[in-house]
Amino acid sequence: MPATERDEAPQRAVSGVPMRDLLAACAAATVISTPPRAPEPEEAEPPAEHRRREAA
Repeated sequence: MPATERDEAPQRAVSGVPMRDLLAACAAATVISTPPRAPEPEEAEPPAEHRRREAA
């Protein structure tokens, strides 16, 4: 076994950051990186002949 493997202690993944903060940061990053929605299509005016029928 090489000396580097024998002398190294197993690494632990401890960041000290609460899960709540990690989730909040992830949610904020998603909001910032999501492009805005396309505007809703505007309804076109009905043809003139339909307007006359509705008024009658």
